[in-house]
Amino acid sequence: MGKIIAFANQKGGVGKTTTAINLAAALYERGKRMLLCDFDPQGNATSGFGVDPRTLKTSVYDLIVADDPDVKSAIVSTKWVDLIGSNVNLAGAEMDLISMEGRENRLKSVLDRVRDDYDYIFIDCPPSLGLLTLNCLCASDSFLVPLQCEYYALEGLSQLMATVRMVKKSMNRSLELEGVLLTMFDGRTNLSIQVVEEVKKHFPGEVYASVVPRNVRLSEAPSHGKPITDYDRMCRGAEAYLALADEMLKKSERKGRA
Repeated sequence: MGKIIAFANQKGGVGKTTTAINLAAALYERGKRMLLCDFDPQGNATSGFGVDPRTLKTSVYDLIVADDPDVKSAIVSTKWVDLIGSNVNLAGAEMDLISMEGRENRLKSVLDRVRDDYDYIFIDCPPSLGLLTLNCLCASDSFLVPLQCEYYALEGLSQLMATVRMVKKSMNRSLELEGVLLTMFDGRTNLSIQVVEEVKKHFPGEVYASVVPRNVRLSEAPSHGKPITDYDRMCRGAEAYLALADEMLKKSERKGRA
């Protein structure tokens, strides 16, 4: 049975989609069967793998509002991973879901139909704490938090953790923290180093040793529809995500889940 991991942080611009795309591609290179579910109306994870969100015949929105979704028909196979894509239609999903039975478990019912086909299913969450993100957390075994090495890094994170506690208490008791990933790290600045120390104090033992640096090539790759390992394998960004993939696999092996 595949492990489902949500990539969550209600703050935008922290490297959430970048991490979901590039870690998925790196794990694929390590021989893992990967499915990425884009659950952000912006569709950036979809276009990041070279798929135009406007051309999707069946998007994740169509699946979560259907009574009997044909999940496999919506899966797009890319050169790197399988993908359930998203587009602007998902923006109206919060309103549609309000009146639906089991509204917080609609995504779970979709992904449970295919989780046996994969080693990992990644969900790229929207930058909010609404009903869409609630669906992501209810569908997942764990959640990974990308956190940028900037002054306000921890601001608002308490809201995410409060939401997680609420989900664990009443909707998904098995949800756990997969880890905290520090992104946009610049070792030349005292600020980045201070943020790393502060985050490690707040999340002892949960912060990945792998740190994603500020890297222009990481910013360029999505416009070419490629993960960083394909766009520029020798850059520091690619090295970071390959190292993160190895670290995640070792952690899984220690827990007996690889």
